[in-house]
Amino acid sequence: MLLDHVSIHGFRGARDVDLRPGSMCALVGESSSGKSTVLAAIWALLEAAAPMPTLDDVSEGYVRIHIEAEVDERTMFLDARPPATLNLNREGAPPALFFPAALRSTTVLAQAGQAAARAVGVVNSALPRRGGRWDDPDGGLALVRAVDALVSSRVRGLVVLIEEPELYLSPPAQRHLHGLLRRLAARGRNQVLFSTHAPVFLGVDRLDELVLVRHDDRAGTVLVQPEALTREQSFRVLAEFDAERAELFLSRAVLLVEGRTEKLAFPFVFQRLGYDADREAIAVIDCSGKGNILLFAEICNACGIPYVVVHDRDAPKGQQPIDAERAANEAILRLAGRRRTVTLVPDFEGVAGLHARRGKPAAAWRRFSGPSAQVPDPLRQAVERVVAAARRAPRSSVGA
Repeated sequence: MLLDHVSIHGFRGARDVDLRPGSMCALVGESSSGKSTVLAAIWALLEAAAPMPTLDDVSEGYVRIHIEAEVDERTMFLDARPPATLNLNREGAPPALFFPAALRSTTVLAQAGQAAARAVGVVNSALPRRGGRWDDPDGGLALVRAVDALVSSRVRGLVVLIEEPELYLSPPAQRHLHGLLRRLAARGRNQVLFSTHAPVFLGVDRLDELVLVRHDDRAGTVLVQPEALTREQSFRVLAEFDAERAELFLSRAVLLVEGRTEKLAFPFVFQRLGYDADREAIAVIDCSGKGNILLFAEICNACGIPYVVVHDRDAPKGQQPIDAERAANEAILRLAGRRRTVTLVPDFEGVAGLHARRGKPAAAWRRFSGPSAQVPDPLRQAVERVVAAARRAPRSSVGA
């Protein structure tokens, strides 16, 4: 890695932040949580052509900004007390490129100095230009071409900062760009840091590459960096997490359910109770069976994501489940805890009053989509618990 450790103090919403990025680092969080602030701070430290901090950049209640990074056992720092003083040591800073979202459809690349001249030349040569601007309205294509050119040129020792690489790109193009970014990071000891709202850009089997960015009114921007998964966990996550399930990382709270029937039914349950799951930023995640719920709950625990589990007891009241089901029920309860677990007796179909042996998702839709549908108490509990968890979670605030 180039940047081993970055600390940011007193810069906008990042009042006291520490980051240890890998060769790939995805900053994930709600709008205005502080993702762009982290990238801007790194850019200001590394690049002489970047705008220096002003009085408006100083966090409320602070008088100075201090940004520091460790690179190959060397320490660089920017210490500013705008507008009076600026102390700066960026000796040995790696060349850096910054692709801000605001420039995606114009010049694409923020102004960079002499240290990054070769990389800037590679980018500019890849983009047809007119009057100093990218000569095409498709800013997403511009970024893809720029990154592709950097990969092909085998540029080395470069820090690449990107805001929202998904902008203007279709899902297949996003997947292509994510692959290019991974190749760029793998070649020539480069480092890629980006902010995103797109599940496609989350390498969920590499959990340690994700940085969850949250904003707390008292603490400001808060970063959560999960530990790396074990080899077995990585394979299971790679097998189970598609782009839809990766919304888990982009949500305020998560409702973990066993299968498609529950996933289809619960949005209607939210509506019947007067809630909008999307407005509350709650994801309903189909875990493809009770056996996978533990994996998803472990991920939520590792990332500090609030969640509630809804699962079948798979036995009527007064009867013991078979040994395998009993062991699964107990394991979920141990991991998630009683407050985060709603057990349906005997199962979802029994609680919801679904009697069809086939076509259960369609039956669930008919059961809960009607204007007079009644919500059974266990389903009400699950919805109210996850809504409460989402509303307690740190939210973004304007200006963070």
